[in-house]
Amino acid sequence: MAATALKPLIAVCQLTSTPDKEQNFASCSRLIREAAQRGACVIFLPEAFDFIGSNTQETLSLAESLEGVQIQRYAGLARECGVWLSLGGFHERGEDWASTRRIYNCHLLLDPTGHVVATYRKTHLCDVELEGRVSMKESNFTTPGPEIVPPISTPAGKVGLAICYDLRFPEISLALTQEGAEILTYPSAFTVTTGSAHWEVLLRARAIETQCYVVAAAQTGKNHERRTSYGHAMVVDPWGCVIAQCQEGPGLCYAEIDLDYLCRIRREMPVCTHRRADLYGRVTVLKKPLPP
Repeated sequence: MAATALKPLIAVCQLTSTPDKEQNFASCSRLIREAAQRGACVIFLPEAFDFIGSNTQETLSLAESLEGVQIQRYAGLARECGVWLSLGGFHERGEDWASTRRIYNCHLLLDPTGHVVATYRKTHLCDVELEGRVSMKESNFTTPGPEIVPPISTPAGKVGLAICYDLRFPEISLALTQEGAEILTYPSAFTVTTGSAHWEVLLRARAIETQCYVVAAAQTGKNHERRTSYGHAMVVDPWGCVIAQCQEGPGLCYAEIDLDYLCRIRREMPVCTHRRADLYGRVTVLKKPLPP
């Protein structure tokens, strides 16, 4: 009898980032090395893996360019461990930093040689005012990204990049799926208020409607005096089942990616071919986004 081929293993990180970049890097590198030793081929870090500032001024002062020390250190880790890294939300000083003094929320994908193979800049910014509970105005200091990035082929499958608040907009997940995505990523830093109400149901909805694996690394716990994150990093399969989830506190969860299973679900319930584009149009990735 022929041996059964091993399915690719992914690892999903849960962190408690603080304003201390050195401490955060030490936490991330420990989890990356642990996941690599376990045999994970792709390791997913959450939004703000580099730091979470206690105020706008601190956030802007701690931000770096993609050519800075932080990304070089993660590139070194990718090479050392021989893994792909999804760096789920880096505070990036872009080329326009000198003129705008605003940053991008950038999701990078690094290959095992340490090269940056994709950069997606968060397109939906979190401007939310829940009276007495949550107040966020990401657009005060962040520039929205200009485009959706086509999925990238990895040893685990074709990965579509998104970040946190993008989760609330099914259009981006449908567009990525039309482009061939098999794994959708939503590295996040949900608040306790919004996470307890919406986190799991949104992740499962995105998986069910696209018939993709959904990978969601997360921030957890007290990031600083005025912020606590929800946690519950997880992986959802294309049928909408939660197949891995982190416990309380920083740590890892693991999942095998079964693309044969994904193909079977899409074959048995071919929702993609059942869509009525003649009635409501088709969501696609614009090769050249329309001007604002």
